Amino acid sequence: MDQASRLRKMVAQGMGEKQRSCSGSKKVVRPECMNEVRVISVTSGKGGVGKTNVVANLALALCRLGKRVLILDADLGLGNMDVLLGLNPRYTIQHVLSGEKRLDEIIVNVPAGFHLLPAASGIQELTELSQAQRIFLLDELDSLQNFFDVLLIDTGAGISSNVMYFNFAAMEKIVIVTNEPASLTDAYALIKVLSKKYHQKKFRILINLATSKQEAEQIYRHLCLVVDRFLGSLSLDYLGWIPYDENVPKAVRRQQAVLDLFPLSKASKKFMEVAERLISFRDHCEFDGDVKFFWHRLLYNPNKYSEESKS
Repeated sequence: MDQASRLRKMVAQGMGEKQRSCSGSKKVVRPECMNEVRVISVTSGKGGVGKTNVVANLALALCRLGKRVLILDADLGLGNMDVLLGLNPRYTIQHVLSGEKRLDEIIVNVPAGFHLLPAASGIQELTELSQAQRIFLLDELDSLQNFFDVLLIDTGAGISSNVMYFNFAAMEKIVIVTNEPASLTDAYALIKVLSKKYHQKKFRILINLATSKQEAEQIYRHLCLVVDRFLGSLSLDYLGWIPYDENVPKAVRRQQAVLDLFPLSKASKKFMEVAERLISFRDHCEFDGDVKFFWHRLLYNPNKYSEESKS
């Protein structure tokens, strides 16, 4: 079986499971245009803000809204998305980079309906990709553009070169912030590096673990004030907020997405709202939204693209 046939079968199986799991949902949004992959990074200035959990639930929410979703666990040396979802993948992106496997052979079909490209764990050399590895991944990932609508990148935390690498490449960036002072400070540092060094001007802000709508909006306003004062004119779009919900740690302990295990919980309802709001945004269409574009941005001069994006 060739790579395209294998992927078609895998996605078809995933879509069938998704349709069964989503049969009770009220609204299904079909992809607006074929062969367009929307590349979205989900990132944070510090660890411990629930970023990976947000990615998993956002993937499931987008799946329930009719999107074909692929998660790339981009914390390449310390990947934990598979652990969060109770998966035990036999192969990871390490096997692709070593030439042992093709990309389609390591994609995991998650029972909830989306797909995962798992990262390795405890492999230090994967924290810094070489130019040759980037070119190889470009060739491999070009084949995915016909099979998915959304590529969600679960980046590492902080401002390391790999985190910057994936955030620069994504057409849209979601920054996760909580009410911890360190979270706000480190989110600002992340935005500062991306804006000053990589000339990125647009960010979506998602507040996680908030106790109320008012608290979430206060966190967002505070971040905006600091960014406006010290970084100038950037676009920080408010994507929404996810409440603190005791069902979330329960789902984590059972290695499932809270949206799957407790679909009527406060957090689950908010994940669906955030996914619907994300789908409603149309400004991503200003870029050529396919996987090839994503990897070409990684491979070539960042300043070239940042200057073009200004014109």
